[in-house]
Amino acid sequence: MSPLCNFNSLRLGFSTSSSTFASKYLKPSHFPPHIQILCGHLTSKIPETHHSFTVNYLINSCGLSPEGAISASKWVELRSPKIADSFLSFLRDHGFSATQISKVVRSCPQLLYSNPEKTLLPKLEFFRSTGVSREALAKTLAYDPHILAMSLEKRITPTYNFLRSIISEKHFVAFLKGGSRIFLEGHSKNVAPNIESLRELGMPQSRISLLLTHFPTCLLRKPEDFGRVVDEVKQMGFNLETSMSVMAIKALCSRNSKSIWNRNSEAYKRWGWSDDEVLTAFRQFPQCMTKSEKKITQVMELLVNKMGWPLRMITKYPVVMSLSLEKRIIPRCRVVKVLRLKGLVNIENLSLSTVFLPTEKKFLDRFVTRYLHQVPQIVSVYHGNVRIQDV
Repeated sequence: MSPLCNFNSLRLGFSTSSSTFASKYLKPSHFPPHIQILCGHLTSKIPETHHSFTVNYLINSCGLSPEGAISASKWVELRSPKIADSFLSFLRDHGFSATQISKVVRSCPQLLYSNPEKTLLPKLEFFRSTGVSREALAKTLAYDPHILAMSLEKRITPTYNFLRSIISEKHFVAFLKGGSRIFLEGHSKNVAPNIESLRELGMPQSRISLLLTHFPTCLLRKPEDFGRVVDEVKQMGFNLETSMSVMAIKALCSRNSKSIWNRNSEAYKRWGWSDDEVLTAFRQFPQCMTKSEKKITQVMELLVNKMGWPLRMITKYPVVMSLSLEKRIIPRCRVVKVLRLKGLVNIENLSLSTVFLPTEKKFLDRFVTRYLHQVPQIVSVYHGNVRIQDV
């Protein structure tokens, strides 16, 4: 084969074997200058009719926007619809919706060259054998179709075996919703070293499993960065044997965690919290430091200024920051406000945990059904059909 033919395959970034599939980060600009020049020369040689056919096919058959089709056409050159039609039909037969198919093609257009039965079916069958439903698998692969380009023998199976040594088959289904990136990177580079460091620090298997199942992206951080996060969590007083330490690691692993911490810390301080109270609230409920400044302000304004709860009550139950304002906090505040005005409850003695943490049924039993005779409109108040001032 001539050098020109070799480069043409490289430019397209895909062969019928998924093991030679170019990564999603591969771009023409990544090649040496002399290759880039050749790339431009080759592109200029592609007949306009082929380019137009490719763009039209991506729009009409794959559901891409004109802009998305033009972008994707830089990676594929379709001369006929036969192979691509086979790929699209394969996805439809395996439960992918039109929207999901469009996402797959937009993210990974080179898959249009694939031989579905030979290179894709074994991977779908493998994941289905792990207990992942047809619908969940389609959703995962639409989110990150590059998994289909990974080698089943060299990447997918070894990574799965490693994961299953830590999490159960039942939990693997939950893991796959947010942990598909691990299959792209593999477990050896960052995940395995980070897990080993947690073991050396005394974190039990159950907590490692919790972290891996629900917050897998934390373990994809570089070991030195991850180590700094874990060290900070320990310095804050968390015991790595507890599930709360897992939540703290998640909170501090978020993107821009330092700036978010500083911003939210200042937001709480504006309401009178001290540095110690901020840290105490984080120890009790780490997620309170991951909410938006707007959410913190809205909750504080409602509970302290409008409802009259003492500030110390909120520092004691920072979990309220994670609750929905529209679905839980505001409807329950309306009920408590009316009961307070009627003299039926004393807010000074009413714990936030009593009002906001119970299930809806328990709340209704305790604060709505119980007072129907004294306050007949209480149900309408709860559903927002009766306007309550300042709530």
